[in-house]
Amino acid sequence: MSELHNVPPFSLSPIGTISSDYPDKFGVPRQPGLVTAASATLTLVAPFDDPLCVRGLEAFSHIWVSFIFHQNPDRWAPMVRPPRLGGNRKVGVFASRSPNRPNRLGLSLVALERIDTRKGVRLHLKGADLVDGTPVIDIKPYLPWADNDLNARAGFAPASPDLLEVTFSAAAESALNARDDGQELRELIYQVLSQDPRPAYHANDSGRIYGLPLRNLDVRFLLESATTGRPCMQVISLEPRR
Repeated sequence: MSELHNVPPFSLSPIGTISSDYPDKFGVPRQPGLVTAASATLTLVAPFDDPLCVRGLEAFSHIWVSFIFHQNPDRWAPMVRPPRLGGNRKVGVFASRSPNRPNRLGLSLVALERIDTRKGVRLHLKGADLVDGTPVIDIKPYLPWADNDLNARAGFAPASPDLLEVTFSAAAESALNARDDGQELRELIYQVLSQDPRPAYHANDSGRIYGLPLRNLDVRFLLESATTGRPCMQVISLEPRR
């Protein structure tokens, strides 16, 4: 067996860049497919922007996107604190999907809406958990018969997370009603906040106001006290991003 020091060095070249609804990593869903209202575009760069590179891909409904966690620091630790464990318990980095990985590599399964090859190549995606500007290093078609094992076990995350209710203040509703994309944006905000994007150690921090960038807006929200026995996110205001 070859020893690691005998492996020749290699480098990765991005094949394209993501444009998405998430200007910053705060608020990005922790897994793909959880926020189906999220839109993204993958624009391929030369020489990978040749339409021949994606010929036949339109026949697939979903694709795997390999990418770099470019907003995360270039450092890692052997143990991490997954949000699903409350941010207090540790597991090995390779037993998690933490973005703080040895090579900052990510992998997401996203829905492929359509492919535009009129000027270069642009892939329009849904359900992506990718921050704006993410460098993509590869794409592959999803094969249900090979990529979906019904007997697989999911360790400490056996099911999708519980969702919170989300309400909108009168001011937030008014701001949405004034936009052409108000209905679509409302659904995006609802789905993102229902996942509770706050750090896990803030889980019980009701009343604290948070700011979340989405598209060209700053979304101000807080966790309301559980008067009905169930916590609820309230959108306080929507302001243009400066």
